[in-house]
Amino acid sequence: MSTVSVAVVIVAAGLGTRLGHPVPKAFVEVGGRSLLAHAVDRVVQVPGVDQVVVVVPDAFVEDTWALLDTPLLTVVSGGADRTASVAAGLSVLVEHVDVVLVHDAARCFTPPDVFEAVVAAVRSGDVAVVPGLPVIDTVKEVDADGLVRRTPARASLRAVQTPQGFDRVTLDRAHASGTSATDDAALIEALGLPVRVVPGSDLAFKVTTPDDLDRAHAVLTTSTTTTSTTTTSTTSRSAR
Repeated sequence: MSTVSVAVVIVAAGLGTRLGHPVPKAFVEVGGRSLLAHAVDRVVQVPGVDQVVVVVPDAFVEDTWALLDTPLLTVVSGGADRTASVAAGLSVLVEHVDVVLVHDAARCFTPPDVFEAVVAAVRSGDVAVVPGLPVIDTVKEVDADGLVRRTPARASLRAVQTPQGFDRVTLDRAHASGTSATDDAALIEALGLPVRVVPGSDLAFKVTTPDDLDRAHAVLTTSTTTTSTTTTSTTSRSAR
């Protein structure tokens, strides 16, 4: 079996105005490090990743090269919207990449095993794969006047996350179509191709509002405390 090469395009070009910070969202810090740096930390733990492309606002390209320390890194300027930013990332992929993951820097605590599950599904033959969680709220579809049109069956709904994984040829084809969408899976859907959903993670939440940023601080604090406790316990047992 031939080796499959994986690249991850991290979209970090949004301004994140709802977060209320003077710097773009991906550069807001949690625990002394940017959301983008936390995201890259997890990406480089994923086996088989050969290239990490970070798409940032033009004014932050040089800062990003200095901020991130990995030999896998490529940094490019973003476009006018998310689709254009992803296209900018795709344009600098190395030739041998077969599988492309598109990830939001704002989902900075997504565990490496979610990435691995997405990659495994693409390697198994799915052209597009997204992680998702069951929707726990009842969702209503409403019209322009605010009137309910229908209530979708909750069991069939998923809250979709990133990374979203794709066969490279299929994703290139989707972007060549000229369609714009809020996520890349929608571009694949527009081609009439199937999109597989695999289990996501509660840790893959998206930092969008100040409340989300508070949650990110809490997650990092909990993670740090757990790691410290485990290390102390291991050291104590070793000293006996």
